[in-house]
Amino acid sequence: MAERPSAGPLAWLDHFGRSVLAALDELGRFFYIMSSSVLWSFRRPFDGAELLRQMVRVGWDSIPVVFLTCLFTGMVLALQTYRGFERFHAEGFVGSVVALSLTRELAPVLTGLMVAGRVGSAMAAELGTMRVTEQIDALYAMATEPIHYLVVPRVNASILMLPVLTIIGDAVGIIGGWLIAVGLFDANSYLYVDRTFQFLEVNDVTSGLIKAAFFGLILSVTGCAKGFYTAGGAEGVGRATTSAVVTACLYILLSDFFLTKVLF
Repeated sequence: MAERPSAGPLAWLDHFGRSVLAALDELGRFFYIMSSSVLWSFRRPFDGAELLRQMVRVGWDSIPVVFLTCLFTGMVLALQTYRGFERFHAEGFVGSVVALSLTRELAPVLTGLMVAGRVGSAMAAELGTMRVTEQIDALYAMATEPIHYLVVPRVNASILMLPVLTIIGDAVGIIGGWLIAVGLFDANSYLYVDRTFQFLEVNDVTSGLIKAAFFGLILSVTGCAKGFYTAGGAEGVGRATTSAVVTACLYILLSDFFLTKVLF
């Protein structure tokens, strides 16, 4: 068989076609893992202990990074907003801006990105290592479905814990804004708290939690898919881990636009 020419007038077309096929292959793997996880979630046996262990890893262990991220985001948002609103004497609305920005957009997105970097990479590394060391093949040999045993607890834990982390992020971010507005600029504490909840509706909070649940699904499925289909030994595990973080972050940012369009 003749070898494929490395250069020529149509080399760009060959490269473009291979890139499209690779992208479609990645997308197909993502939806296969997601659909399989949904189907296997309702089949016995239910491993509650593993689900709780993954909830601790995704939720409890991620609290410090979410706490610091949302705290300083609320502080920076209040700092910038207060300085800007000073120009037309609207400093009293800083609490409203901070609360709405965090609950509707910043807290779920930043929480998703932070957890994707921390947990999504770990999922890809764990499953990737199991793939290259043939532990996943051993599960098939023992008539155990790897997606049911390995993927489902991770996906369900992420879906359940991301909204909880987002609630923590909402509260911490609002407190951070209060620290700056009241502690640094001597704003009226009662007015800040009153304006925080004056324009805040239930839909603002629930929509952020819905986003967080979707982001948990995206980052966990992406990490598991990258790890599940790892090839190439230790180097392949490293590539899968890096790709899982980058891809999950991109998916989160892209889906955020469409979720915002639907929810609002």
